[in-house]
Amino acid sequence: MVKPEGKGVAGRARRLASVTSHDVARAAGVSQATVSRVLRNDASVSQARRDRVMRALAETGYELNASARAFRTSHTGSIGVVVARLSNQIYPAMLESLGARLASLGQRMIVWDAEYGGDVQASQALRQGIVDGVILAASTNESEFIKEIRSPQAPVVLINRTVDGYPGDQVSSDNVGGGRRVADYLVRSGRKRIALIGGPQQASTIRDRERGFREALEAAGVELLAHHYQRSPEFSHGSGKAMALRLLELATPPDAIFCVNDVLALGALDGARVARARVPDDLWIVGYDDVELASWDAYELTTVRQPMAEMVSYSIDLLLAKILDSGKAIELKCFANELVIRQSTGKHPFPQ
Repeated sequence: MVKPEGKGVAGRARRLASVTSHDVARAAGVSQATVSRVLRNDASVSQARRDRVMRALAETGYELNASARAFRTSHTGSIGVVVARLSNQIYPAMLESLGARLASLGQRMIVWDAEYGGDVQASQALRQGIVDGVILAASTNESEFIKEIRSPQAPVVLINRTVDGYPGDQVSSDNVGGGRRVADYLVRSGRKRIALIGGPQQASTIRDRERGFREALEAAGVELLAHHYQRSPEFSHGSGKAMALRLLELATPPDAIFCVNDVLALGALDGARVARARVPDDLWIVGYDDVELASWDAYELTTVRQPMAEMVSYSIDLLLAKILDSGKAIELKCFANELVIRQSTGKHPFPQ
């Protein structure tokens, strides 16, 4: 007679412990060796077989003991991710995409917040072998991780923000080009009094967006007046609102405002409502990043969209390749962006 496994957490633990890689192999219709290759992320396994094994792993509830895997392969199957300001929707969206892709590859994700010492914790985890590699989503030259981990052999990938001279893989989007695209759009659409709400200059994304925007205005012969530039001390809705109100209190307020990210732009839209400036009749507002809120009916924000899914996928591929081959050549990948036109600029098409 078979003894009942029981219910609850203990029973579930016993059931999971009884599932072996041979069970997974039978469920997937492949050999046990194929299952092992998938578990260690061996590139020799075809995508079709990998998908079958991943489905079987999920269906059987198989869980690989982390310490056993580390002993056999020298890998833990854990990837660290460092983000910042989770109140900014771009980071939760990025984490969701990272988590989904890593889970599909049988990898675990450990997340740290750079605002609360995450850089130091991540560098310690990498040195101690707690994680196989780290993805940095919010790095600057001042980041402790960047200062401490500088070997070109280290399994580290920077995504979104970049750091000049850092000896590691970096994946970004064309922030300079995005800033230029916004300026061209505003100038060609007949905006005359163009303003800019910038942000802290430590972030490469912000520096590059502002630079591209200014360069395009200058090339078009349009002056960005000193009082039409406001540098926000932080990336928050409240700060964007305050900066917009300052601009709209001017004797000659702007007829267009470019904000270097969507959080500031959403605040600027609410600032315009407080100031009773009609958007888009009196004022156009453009953001950057295309976070989910930007498309909501209450905002309908024109913005620059980064190809986040592609950036995440490429970053993970680079990191896993680096984990397998520390001597792999460093890659710097930059993706193109897209201007998404919505009601905050009257859905005015890009002039040809």
